[in-house]
Amino acid sequence: MEKTQDRLACRYVETPIGPMTLVASAEALVEARFGGFPISHESPVLDQAERELREYFARQRRAFDVPLAPRGTPFQMRVWNEVRAIPYGQTRAYIDVARALGNEKACRAVGRANNRNPLPVFVPCHRVVGRDGSLVGYAGGLAAKQWLLHLEREA
Repeated sequence: MEKTQDRLACRYVETPIGPMTLVASAEALVEARFGGFPISHESPVLDQAERELREYFARQRRAFDVPLAPRGTPFQMRVWNEVRAIPYGQTRAYIDVARALGNEKACRAVGRANNRNPLPVFVPCHRVVGRDGSLVGYAGGLAAKQWLLHLEREA
Protein backbone atom coordinates (compact mmCIF):
# COMPACT_ATOMS: atom_id res chain seq x y z
CA MET A 1 0.00 0.00 0.00
CA GLU A 2 1.33 3.44 -0.97
CA LYS A 3 2.06 5.83 1.88
CA THR A 4 0.40 9.25 1.68
CA GLN A 5 3.69 11.10 2.28
CA ASP A 6 5.20 9.45 -0.81
CA ARG A 7 2.67 11.12 -3.11
CA LEU A 8 3.85 14.26 -4.82
CA ALA A 9 1.69 17.20 -5.79
CA CYS A 10 2.60 19.66 -8.56
CA ARG A 11 1.62 23.23 -9.31
CA TYR A 12 2.41 25.41 -12.31
CA VAL A 13 3.24 29.02 -11.39
CA GLU A 14 3.88 31.94 -13.74
CA THR A 15 6.78 34.08 -12.51
CA PRO A 16 8.62 37.13 -13.85
CA ILE A 17 11.48 34.83 -14.92
CA GLY A 18 9.21 32.33 -16.66
CA PRO A 19 6.97 29.46 -15.67
CA MET A 20 7.97 27.19 -12.81
CA THR A 21 6.55 23.90 -11.62
CA LEU A 22 6.56 23.39 -7.85
CA VAL A 23 6.63 19.82 -6.55
CA ALA A 24 5.83 18.93 -2.95
CA SER A 25 5.39 15.97 -0.68
CA ALA A 26 2.84 16.24 2.13
CA GLU A 27 5.55 17.76 4.35
CA ALA A 28 7.85 19.87 2.19
CA LEU A 29 8.71 21.39 -1.16
CA VAL A 30 11.01 18.96 -2.98
CA GLU A 31 11.51 20.61 -6.38
CA ALA A 32 11.03 23.89 -8.23
CA ARG A 33 11.57 23.32 -11.94
CA PHE A 34 11.78 25.90 -14.68
CA GLY A 35 9.10 25.36 -17.28
CA GLY A 36 6.30 22.88 -17.13
CA PHE A 37 2.70 22.74 -18.16
CA PRO A 38 -0.47 23.99 -16.49
CA ILE A 39 -1.35 21.69 -13.62
CA SER A 40 -2.55 22.42 -10.12
CA HIS A 41 -2.90 19.99 -7.25
CA GLU A 42 -4.33 20.87 -3.87
CA SER A 43 -1.59 20.97 -1.24
CA PRO A 44 -0.98 23.18 1.80
CA VAL A 45 2.77 23.04 1.08
CA LEU A 46 2.22 24.20 -2.50
CA ASP A 47 -0.13 26.95 -1.29
CA GLN A 48 2.61 28.22 1.04
CA ALA A 49 5.38 27.85 -1.57
CA GLU A 50 3.40 29.71 -4.23
CA ARG A 51 2.42 32.48 -1.81
CA GLU A 52 6.02 32.93 -0.64
CA LEU A 53 7.35 32.86 -4.22
CA ARG A 54 4.88 35.60 -5.23
CA GLU A 55 5.86 37.65 -2.15
CA TYR A 56 9.55 37.24 -3.06
CA PHE A 57 8.96 38.50 -6.60
CA ALA A 58 6.90 41.40 -5.22
CA ARG A 59 9.86 42.33 -2.94
CA GLN A 60 7.78 41.53 0.15
CA ARG A 61 9.87 38.53 1.22
CA ARG A 62 13.62 38.01 1.57
CA ALA A 63 13.69 34.48 3.01
CA PHE A 64 11.49 31.43 2.53
CA ASP A 65 9.77 29.66 5.41
CA VAL A 66 8.19 26.83 3.43
CA PRO A 67 9.72 23.51 4.52
CA LEU A 68 12.27 22.31 1.96
CA ALA A 69 13.34 18.71 1.37
CA PRO A 70 15.75 18.62 -1.57
CA ARG A 71 17.08 15.22 -2.49
CA GLY A 72 20.79 14.91 -3.13
CA THR A 73 24.09 13.47 -2.01
CA PRO A 74 25.50 14.44 1.39
CA PHE A 75 27.94 16.81 -0.36
CA GLN A 76 25.17 18.42 -2.42
CA MET A 77 23.12 18.91 0.74
CA ARG A 78 26.09 20.66 2.41
CA VAL A 79 26.51 22.94 -0.61
CA TRP A 80 22.81 23.78 -0.73
CA ASN A 81 22.78 24.54 3.01
CA GLU A 82 25.75 26.86 2.54
CA VAL A 83 24.06 28.55 -0.42
CA ARG A 84 20.92 29.08 1.68
CA ALA A 85 23.12 30.99 4.16
CA ILE A 86 24.08 33.63 1.56
CA PRO A 87 22.19 36.76 2.60
CA TYR A 88 19.54 38.28 0.37
CA GLY A 89 21.05 40.81 -2.02
CA GLN A 90 24.59 39.43 -1.69
CA THR A 91 26.66 37.05 -3.77
CA ARG A 92 29.48 34.61 -3.12
CA ALA A 93 31.98 33.12 -5.52
CA TYR A 94 32.15 29.36 -5.98
CA ILE A 95 35.51 29.43 -4.21
CA ASP A 96 33.92 31.19 -1.22
CA VAL A 97 31.36 28.40 -0.91
CA ALA A 98 34.09 25.78 -1.26
CA ARG A 99 36.17 27.50 1.44
CA ALA A 100 33.14 27.65 3.75
CA LEU A 101 32.85 23.88 3.29
CA GLY A 102 36.51 23.48 4.24
CA ASN A 103 38.01 22.69 0.83
CA GLU A 104 38.81 25.53 -1.54
CA LYS A 105 39.77 22.99 -4.22
CA ALA A 106 36.13 21.88 -4.38
CA CYS A 107 35.05 24.81 -6.59
CA ARG A 108 34.03 22.60 -9.51
CA ALA A 109 32.20 20.19 -7.21
CA VAL A 110 30.33 23.18 -5.76
CA GLY A 111 29.44 24.21 -9.31
CA ARG A 112 28.14 20.72 -10.11
CA ALA A 113 26.09 20.67 -6.91
CA ASN A 114 24.64 24.09 -7.76
CA ASN A 115 23.82 22.80 -11.24
CA ARG A 116 21.78 20.01 -9.66
CA ASN A 117 19.97 22.25 -7.19
CA PRO A 118 16.36 20.98 -7.31
CA LEU A 119 14.99 24.15 -5.67
CA PRO A 120 16.24 27.21 -7.56
CA VAL A 121 15.12 30.51 -6.06
CA PHE A 122 14.19 28.74 -2.78
CA VAL A 123 17.81 27.57 -2.48
CA PRO A 124 19.30 30.74 -4.01
CA CYS A 125 22.02 29.34 -6.23
CA HIS A 126 21.60 32.48 -8.36
CA ARG A 127 23.66 34.20 -5.63
CA VAL A 128 26.74 32.14 -6.54
CA VAL A 129 28.92 33.81 -9.17
CA GLY A 130 32.34 33.49 -10.72
CA ARG A 131 35.40 34.63 -8.77
CA ASP A 132 35.48 37.87 -10.79
CA GLY A 133 31.76 38.48 -10.19
CA SER A 134 30.72 37.19 -13.60
CA LEU A 135 27.47 35.33 -14.01
CA VAL A 136 28.14 31.64 -14.50
CA GLY A 137 25.46 29.11 -15.36
CA TYR A 138 21.90 28.96 -14.11
CA ALA A 139 19.16 26.42 -14.80
CA GLY A 140 16.73 29.19 -15.70
CA GLY A 141 19.30 30.89 -17.96
CA LEU A 142 21.70 33.73 -17.33
CA ALA A 143 19.04 36.36 -18.05
CA ALA A 144 16.94 34.94 -15.19
CA LYS A 145 19.98 34.88 -12.89
CA GLN A 146 20.75 38.50 -13.72
CA TRP A 147 17.09 39.45 -13.17
CA LEU A 148 17.02 37.77 -9.74
CA LEU A 149 20.25 39.46 -8.64
CA HIS A 150 18.91 42.82 -9.82
CA LEU A 151 15.61 42.22 -7.95
CA GLU A 152 17.52 41.61 -4.72
CA ARG A 153 19.94 44.51 -5.14
CA GLU A 154 17.13 46.98 -5.81
CA ALA A 155 15.06 45.96 -2.79
